[in-house]
Amino acid sequence: MMGVLNVTPDSFSDGGCYFDHDKAVARGIEMIAEGADVIDVGGESSRPGAQPVPEDEELRRVVPVIEALAGRARLSVDTAKPAVAEAALDAGATLLNDISASLWRAAAEAKAGWICMHMRGEPATMQHDPRYEDVVGEVRRFLVQRARAALEEGVEEVWIDPGIGFGKTYWHNLSLLRHLPELVDTGYPVLVGTSRKGFLGRLAARRDGEPAPAGDRLAGALATATWAMLAGVRMLRVHDVAATVRAASLVGDCRLSSLPDGARSPGGPPAGSAGGGPLLGLVSKEVPTR
Repeated sequence: MMGVLNVTPDSFSDGGCYFDHDKAVARGIEMIAEGADVIDVGGESSRPGAQPVPEDEELRRVVPVIEALAGRARLSVDTAKPAVAEAALDAGATLLNDISASLWRAAAEAKAGWICMHMRGEPATMQHDPRYEDVVGEVRRFLVQRARAALEEGVEEVWIDPGIGFGKTYWHNLSLLRHLPELVDTGYPVLVGTSRKGFLGRLAARRDGEPAPAGDRLAGALATATWAMLAGVRMLRVHDVAATVRAASLVGDCRLSSLPDGARSPGGPPAGSAGGGPLLGLVSKEVPTR
């Protein structure tokens, strides 16, 4: 479980909550107590429309928090800047969460793990009419190509992330979730982050049909997290650590429990799902891929 720690004033769901150094450190410690295996520290918002942060400001936000949390749990740095990646890895982070999918050499030099995420465009423009011929195939090919390049450069721990919400429409996001087993089948460990993202507002809308705001998307986040776990995803990036850890525990209990003869099905997605069937009943027909 990866807990999100945004040391920013403008992140889409908790911007400003942990911008203060002491509050950020306290939240990191709290998430560790709640069961987070990794704390992902970021100093630049990557929400749709976000503008870049100057390098020196991002360093000021991120490095002291990583230094304060070092030794308490595994730490990740969420950045697309080489200098920030290098400084954070020197300060105690051992995992580089790279939305640019371009910093594998920094990870190799630091002997750190590397998360390769798919994004169409940049945060400022990524949601401006994203289009694909085959979103699942294109994302899969991109991630595998970058993962192989990282391995060739000496990175020993490579994760892939389809980048839910990063240059994707609502239907692109659902299609990627539906077909997560195709990413799992690449052999690379898969990370998924759906927590509080905009498409969940539509997926789990209010009774009046209006999209749920960021603070009211826990049901959708837990539903998609559960689906991802059943599909074989190895790590979840979440804001609500305690609730998601509990959901993960329940999924594990269900998969390991004794079932009557004839009721047992192999691990992975539910039997009859054809490699990624309905998203916990929320997707009842074939999801468009364009």
